[in-house]
Amino acid sequence: MSNPVVNIWGTSEEAASAAAQAAPAPWDTKWDLGTRTTSGTAWVFYSSPGEKTLKRPVILADGFAPGGTRVDDLYDGLQNGEYPFVSTLREAGFDVVLLGFADRTASILDNAEVAIQCVLRAIADREGEHPLTVGGFSMGGLVTRYALAKLERQRMRHETATYLSYDTPHRGAWLPLGVQAFAHYVKDNWGGPGKPVLNSFSDLVNSPAARQMLRWHLETATGTTLDVADGQHQDRTDFLEALDRMGDWPQIPRLLGVANGTGTGAGNDIPAGHSAMEAYGPHLIGRLDAQDTGSQTVARLDKPGQEPAEIRTTGFPELDAAPGGLFPVAPAFNDAANFGIAAMLAGLVNKTEAQLTHNASTFVPTISAVSSARIDDPDALYSKIDPQHSDLHDYHCATTNEGHTTMTRELGEWIVNKLKEA
Repeated sequence: MSNPVVNIWGTSEEAASAAAQAAPAPWDTKWDLGTRTTSGTAWVFYSSPGEKTLKRPVILADGFAPGGTRVDDLYDGLQNGEYPFVSTLREAGFDVVLLGFADRTASILDNAEVAIQCVLRAIADREGEHPLTVGGFSMGGLVTRYALAKLERQRMRHETATYLSYDTPHRGAWLPLGVQAFAHYVKDNWGGPGKPVLNSFSDLVNSPAARQMLRWHLETATGTTLDVADGQHQDRTDFLEALDRMGDWPQIPRLLGVANGTGTGAGNDIPAGHSAMEAYGPHLIGRLDAQDTGSQTVARLDKPGQEPAEIRTTGFPELDAAPGGLFPVAPAFNDAANFGIAAMLAGLVNKTEAQLTHNASTFVPTISAVSSARIDDPDALYSKIDPQHSDLHDYHCATTNEGHTTMTRELGEWIVNKLKEA
């Protein structure tokens, strides 16, 4: 069984301790990287034992998660699941550089400066002239996409032949609006100092990187009606404009990508409009429904003594069931995903178990991961991907909808074979 490469919820202390004791990441050297606004670290795994020079670098950036990168966790997700990605790349003669960030919720633009430093360091340390491969997982694909495009815009040589993204939300990520509102509602009413579990989901949703990646974003739990054409945070608009000023995509490298969702149009069978989570207790009564078309109440949140808050939508497609990488589970919280975390929080508030019907919905629609269409297009969401519409030169979609950034044999082998071809 494979774990996600990028674990949005981090790792439980027990699991992290066990993993570190069992198999710490066997990196050979590391580079400390830093800018005026943020910092990061690159861990280098040379192609073979005893090697001390960089010859065929493959730089892979970490994605969105709380806090800083823990290299043992990142390596574990890449190496110790269904497909041993790092060792397979090394056996093929590549040097693997895992790029981590001190704050994985910071602005994508800030972490892109760390990625630029990493690329330039790899060029400086490289022996010979073999071109680089540069990319990342989830948000890491956006970080490196912007970094390479900026280097080109500034007429700086990045010497990169291949750009690679792994389930990256090029056209935006989806987190159900009811789940977002629920996270804020819990923090506002029961969170605060000394209550990190009740605060953390809301804090993640409102972090700079989340505001830049989510196509629709709610900052508060205030009752509202949101039309499909609205709801984009200004931070996302600013990020997309910054990316456009850099040329949108790097123009020199071959652009490759993989998606953890299907490319056939087959979704995950969550019934639109049905209840995903219901909570009934002395402190909180709430219901979250799967996204449907037309006009709909996706969340109703009620604390005794207050006016209920309702989140309504109009014109949205059935996003929760769309083909795509599923929202990652939280090992620290009994493998709860997005609706599951809401149920967990409701249970903590009410001290009684909430009714959970659907744990995880789509997080990165396939059409976003392969950048072929807007995720507010209902026809494109559930149609077979047309290669002519993708911004990528080549891509591969999973056979089934699986967890976001899960390293599978299917996707891992496709990437390694493509890099070998180059």
